[in-house]
Amino acid sequence: MSDAEDTPEQLLQFPCSFPVKVMGRDDAGFRDVVVAIVERHAGSIADHAIRIAPSSTGKFVSVTITIDAESQQQLDNIYRELTEHEDVLVAL
Repeated sequence: MSDAEDTPEQLLQFPCSFPVKVMGRDDAGFRDVVVAIVERHAGSIADHAIRIAPSSTGKFVSVTITIDAESQQQLDNIYRELTEHEDVLVAL
């Protein structure tokens, strides 16, 4: 592997605006769970940084939160905690 190859750290320049998209069942409290997890790692999230979109069937919902990402480690920690949560089906 050469030093010239891109690593994830080189592909993103931090700090940067980064959307975290999470999908799960449209149950009461799912949005709050996702926001709480992201806030643990990124600080307080403004309402305008959160987008909610229901699925066409209404069974699922996606929550997209745009954060000011500080590092790859921060993003890794967010995704690790999200994917470990039982209510999260997919985190992109």
